[in-house]
Amino acid sequence: MMGSFSVKPVKVGICGLGTVGGGTFNVLKRNAEEIARRAGRGIEVAQIAARRPNPKCETGSTPITADIFDVANNPEIDVVIELIGGYTLAHELVLKAIENGKHVVTANKALIAVHGNEIFAKAREKGVIVAFEAAVAGGIPVIKAIREGLAANRINWLAGIINGTGNFILTEMREKGRAFADVLKEAQALGYAEADPTFDVEGIDAAHKLTILASIAFGIPLQFDKAYTEGITQLTTADVNYAEALGYRIKHLGVARRTDKGIELRVHPTLIPADRLIANVNGVMNAVMVNGDAAGSTLFYGAGAGMEPTASSVVADLVDVVRAMTADPENRVPHLAFQPDSLSDHPILPIEACESAYYLRIQAKDHPGVLAQVATILSERGINIESIMQMEVEEHDGLVPMILVTHRVLESRIIEAITAMEALDDVVGNVVRIRVEQLN
Repeated sequence: MMGSFSVKPVKVGICGLGTVGGGTFNVLKRNAEEIARRAGRGIEVAQIAARRPNPKCETGSTPITADIFDVANNPEIDVVIELIGGYTLAHELVLKAIENGKHVVTANKALIAVHGNEIFAKAREKGVIVAFEAAVAGGIPVIKAIREGLAANRINWLAGIINGTGNFILTEMREKGRAFADVLKEAQALGYAEADPTFDVEGIDAAHKLTILASIAFGIPLQFDKAYTEGITQLTTADVNYAEALGYRIKHLGVARRTDKGIELRVHPTLIPADRLIANVNGVMNAVMVNGDAAGSTLFYGAGAGMEPTASSVVADLVDVVRAMTADPENRVPHLAFQPDSLSDHPILPIEACESAYYLRIQAKDHPGVLAQVATILSERGINIESIMQMEVEEHDGLVPMILVTHRVLESRIIEAITAMEALDDVVGNVVRIRVEQLN
């Protein structure tokens, strides 16, 4: 039985009818009654801006325009859903919608990570809400979980597999022993990776999302330009296998950690103990682990992308907006979880000042005493070794791979140690270095 909604329905404009836009339209239509029961009002898609129709989406008699600004300027529209992506046009669209007193729901992580501080300030000024759950980890309600569910906690750290394309590539490399370049081609053929995969494989997409997560976890302004990013393009199956032999899995991880000196904000390949739940998140799935002082560690797992998972988060945001529209702006959940005038200026640490354990792979000539030289270099810099694996001489080049895992140490020290190792006569080429996180 439908409740009788005497209030008129909320009118929504969807900008962009691609994968997520089509999914959002379909979910809103299919679950209209359920959604109205939750929101307390009907929600009606009053206008769509799209350059081309979406065959997976039956838009019926809904008016469609080719110009997104028609939607932002339409006096009928209460909420603009921005699903066009990118920095420039989306930025203009969102600011115009806010200027016109409309609430905004967006799935655009690049936009929030880079322009969020300005957008939220503008939204406050106009008394509107900008909701962005779908910008991080697709269908997983992780923003809401940290911002509201974990509000009692002082968050210590969070770590996430927040790029499905990268995780798919690493999963294939591990399970099938395939090379990076080979799997990337397949990911592109399957539509997981763009023709230009830079954002995914170089960690930029993950850094956008990590920037947002760190901001709501620690109550700091968005500072994407200070996030350290390292991609997965240099990873070899040899390192994937050696990690496995040592009891670890390699994942492309985003890590944000609060320390007394500042906040670590970094995206890079990472060895994680194979028995951790997050080490077993495979394929295109996403997961975010959050450690708080009261709740301990919590893990949020699910689909990080896709038509309906992402639409699930977009529509949940829409329901939130509809519920809060009539509330006094002072009583709404703050965009970045902390009251805007209470954000902290705790600095973001440069990578040299971050602390981690390290996996090192050294290619050495088959001479006695190399390991002793390496051990000396490490101990002189106060770096302790947790485990060592010396492999057989490799037939093709006569070199001996030596694998070391160190205890936690300042990055600047490991950089010095590697420079010293690479200067040894018996060490050939570069030392491979991958960070290690225990996540316990």
